[in-house]
Amino acid sequence: MASDFGALSLLPPLLAIVLAIATRRAMLSLFIGVWVGGIIYSGSIGVAQMFDWIIDSIGASTFNAKILVFTLLLGAGIALIWRLGGAFAITRFATRKIDSHRRAGITTWLLGLLWNFDDYANNAIVGSSMKDIADEMRMSREKLAYILDSTAAPMATIGLSSWVAFEIGLIRNQYKELGIQGETPTAATTFLQSIPFNMYSILALAMVGIIVVTQRDFGEMLDAENRAQRTGNVIREEANPLQSIKEDLGEPVLDNAPLRMFFLPVSVLVATVITGAAVTGYAPDRNLVQIFENTDIAGALVWGSFGMVATSIVLSQVHDAMSLDETMDTVLDGFATMLPAVSILVLAWSIGSVASALGTGQFVTGLAKGVVSPIQLPAIIFLTSAFISLAIGTSWGTMSIMTPIVIPLAWNIGGNSPSFIAVAVGAMFSGAIFGDNCSPISDTTILASTFAGSDHIDHVRTQMYYAGTVLIATAVIYLLYGLTNLSPLVLLPLGIVVLFGLVYAFSEIDAKRKNISAKPGSKQHSKPNVTSDD
Repeated sequence: MASDFGALSLLPPLLAIVLAIATRRAMLSLFIGVWVGGIIYSGSIGVAQMFDWIIDSIGASTFNAKILVFTLLLGAGIALIWRLGGAFAITRFATRKIDSHRRAGITTWLLGLLWNFDDYANNAIVGSSMKDIADEMRMSREKLAYILDSTAAPMATIGLSSWVAFEIGLIRNQYKELGIQGETPTAATTFLQSIPFNMYSILALAMVGIIVVTQRDFGEMLDAENRAQRTGNVIREEANPLQSIKEDLGEPVLDNAPLRMFFLPVSVLVATVITGAAVTGYAPDRNLVQIFENTDIAGALVWGSFGMVATSIVLSQVHDAMSLDETMDTVLDGFATMLPAVSILVLAWSIGSVASALGTGQFVTGLAKGVVSPIQLPAIIFLTSAFISLAIGTSWGTMSIMTPIVIPLAWNIGGNSPSFIAVAVGAMFSGAIFGDNCSPISDTTILASTFAGSDHIDHVRTQMYYAGTVLIATAVIYLLYGLTNLSPLVLLPLGIVVLFGLVYAFSEIDAKRKNISAKPGSKQHSKPNVTSDD
């Protein structure tokens, strides 16, 4: 049960936000936020309480532990696929089918939509698969990183992924706090109802489709795409791309790897996750929603990622590609690539525990009640979540901070309406995804830059124009919803139309100002002379 610490309950999350903005160090900022929470909660130096929260975030939650194991195994699987030449095999195969800049962009986008089990896996697998193909079509690395980043997290938050189970868990915990667990709707039902209100994620996915289909660009992305088409330089000459996967994991050991080096491990991952999720949630008397609520998605992800690793190890031995020692070294290297993400996840869960223990949600609810109206609330929640996620660089951390605030707030302001909670939860998830897309200290943003081979700051700067456009459109849609109560089935198509208009207008204005083509990707080159970091 949360204690009443008043305004002090705001200090840990606010301190984490301010420090993240000032230092650009998400891990350090979250750690200090948890420590300060421990000092406030215990009334002493707070170290013991801080580590209790950190340890509990791993050991007290079976779900959290499974997600950490899945993340590490995923890194190992990706590393093995790379070393076995699977990424190059899929590139050779796809190059025969993809013969234009537009097709490369659309293919990358569609793969991102299909690969919705995890945002890390999305960036790694799709990026590794498409980078060489994109280079052949003279697509700038900045554009490739944008497509990866703006499909990975938005799709993961509404698809069959570890995100969904995490999000349902957050909702369920607050339902218990409010004493409405066991009532209708359940946490899983609330999540499903929130999906149409996760408007930034949906519009961000639509925005990528608009960009790759129309091939219109604006802002610094217009400069990058014109550079790539004009000179063949897919990165700036002065750019400092994040470490190449070749440097992290070494060269692939097979020069002409068969397609099964890619497809078999990935197919085992996908099939095992789907089967595991269905089997663990199934019961004869359960409907689809109840199966979804009771499924062990975290367990299924662990089994799937293990199957991916095991399949890759077998392939390496059957094809005599690597010795067993080399194979296991690659597994360890894959674990290492995921350690920063694992550390951030643990601290994000911990600061969520701080907010619950100090009663941050109850305090903010008391301040907002009578001040914030139901009309304003979705837009305010969205923009607040967007700011926090941009500052601390983690959508999961933002969700952990905001859920104990948002659900009690929506419950009280919305007149104890479960349907209004779904609207508020969708707005919160939307804001968290915006920051995940744009923050330079976001792990997903960093991974997008890494697997696209892009200069990280170039990726952030070019993507900001597009994400900012979606942010504005989303905020307006939330305000319209508050004023009109129109269905998302009406508002979302309106938002997509608005995005089409904005892309056309911005690209034309910017191209005329710079005296360059607004559609640089439409230029075709039969034999591009590509310059890259690899």
